[in-house]
Amino acid sequence: MAITKQKIRIGDLLVQNEVISEQELMSALEKQKESGQKLGRVLIELGLLEEEQFLSFLSQQLQIPFVDLKRYNFDVSLIHRLPESYARRYRAIVLADQGGQLLVGMADPMDIFAFDELERILEQSIQQAVVRESELLSTLDLVYRRTEEIASFAEELDEELTEGQFDLESLTLDEDGSDAPVVKLLQSIFEDAVQVRASDIHIEPDENVLRIRQRVDGVLQEQVMKERRIAPALVLRLKLLSGLDISEKRLPQDGRFSLKVKGRSIDVRLSTMPVENGESVVMRLLDQTEGATNLEEVGMPADMLEIFRRLIHMPHGLILVTGPTGSGKTTTLYGALQELNEVGKKIITVEDPVEYRLHRINQVQINPKIDLSFARVLRSALRQDPDILLVGEIRDTETAEIALRAAMTGHMVLSTLHTNDAVSSAMRLVDMGAEGFLAATALRAVVAQRLVRRLCDNCYVDHELEAKDAAWISNLIGEEATKNMQLKKAVGCHRCNNTGYRGRIGVFEILVLNEALADALRRSSSSDFVKIAKKTPGYQPLVVSALKDAAVGITSLEEVLRVAEQIDESEDFIQVA
Repeated sequence: MAITKQKIRIGDLLVQNEVISEQELMSALEKQKESGQKLGRVLIELGLLEEEQFLSFLSQQLQIPFVDLKRYNFDVSLIHRLPESYARRYRAIVLADQGGQLLVGMADPMDIFAFDELERILEQSIQQAVVRESELLSTLDLVYRRTEEIASFAEELDEELTEGQFDLESLTLDEDGSDAPVVKLLQSIFEDAVQVRASDIHIEPDENVLRIRQRVDGVLQEQVMKERRIAPALVLRLKLLSGLDISEKRLPQDGRFSLKVKGRSIDVRLSTMPVENGESVVMRLLDQTEGATNLEEVGMPADMLEIFRRLIHMPHGLILVTGPTGSGKTTTLYGALQELNEVGKKIITVEDPVEYRLHRINQVQINPKIDLSFARVLRSALRQDPDILLVGEIRDTETAEIALRAAMTGHMVLSTLHTNDAVSSAMRLVDMGAEGFLAATALRAVVAQRLVRRLCDNCYVDHELEAKDAAWISNLIGEEATKNMQLKKAVGCHRCNNTGYRGRIGVFEILVLNEALADALRRSSSSDFVKIAKKTPGYQPLVVSALKDAAVGITSLEEVLRVAEQIDESEDFIQVA
């Protein structure tokens, strides 16, 4: 490693090897003076070098390996030999023990000071490897989980709650008490949740234990702690943060608060509920740093997205987005609002609750306690001269009729329904008590959606179809298309927390009302509507949409089958296809 102990001018080496010109180096050095960034990062941002090209060059010049962290199988116990604070400070990760020498991946292997400090901290000689900085940072988030830290703080808090000591307020009301055990515990819980991209945190007291569960990619992951007595202290602190009544433990309460976690602004929606062993708390985490998702990022296929765009830009009509809780309906609607949000349009939303705050849009949160219902706000909103209305959910006949009449009188109305698929949604309006002719005249289209988990790109394997699955798929998409499928199966690795999946993608179906469908709806004929809908040109059921993603290895057949079970529509589709 003598080469790393010398003062190497990487810029000169790049020029000598004709990777960049002298003029380009001078330009990059000027930029570096302004930004203070490493020269390599400046060269990449200026487009003078590709990151892969620069890292390969470093690897050759320093005679050290280049490691692709996406494909590397880590030993987590080995990684933890370097404390997280040092790993982040020096942009380093311990990769392997090579018999007396540690292989350490570094984003900047030319940092001699970091090299010396790492050898001092690890108390062992090290062999460097070069890694991508972006991959390194995401890997650190994955491997340095807070589970041990959470358990340690829980134990510390439990020790303070000695027998007979029930003065919880003294443990939670310390305003500058960032050192209070309950504060440190909650901070670790939130940091861990943000690191693993959790959408929800559940705090559930059981008879003898406390369960802290996180919903990651739609699936709950659990940490069980024996310190059952700390639950009231956690709940009390969270209630104080949310401005809730700390003395009320018999009734459910809802609140919200905001906090900064790892440089990100997180909006927390909190719900408490009295259960047999105390109070259960569920917190929905909304990352306000990136804001609402754009329509292009929702995941809708290009052909479907083109249809949806055309629909939302119509001057009036009702468009429904349907699916169960947690299927991404709000994300799709916010994406539509982002696109429709123009200076020349007045947009009013009626929501429960308001999830993302959007500029130039008048957002109203309903409040049943003061009789501020969807119907009441909607009636008032129509007197505010809106062009576009978003109704968070159509829950009753009154709201349905107001929304439909608004759609008939020159307003574009976007809303949601909790139904299984697009076909059943239109008839659901009639079942709720809306007149058939009203629904037929106002309704333009229904979009149904689900979220399926993406396969982790680090650990999937090929999936050979069994005969029964092949027969089922052939009935849906045909024998030829079934043969051409490139199915993959989840395995599990450190990157996906051994689940085999990382992230989610939406699958969609869209039903645009034509004359025949409108006529069936006007007559309130459910059977005719279903038959016509299934045979409508361009209509593609949710299961088929999910199969298309599985066919190219985005998701697994297991996830497709889960969608099929939720919808229970495949049999009907086969019969009418």
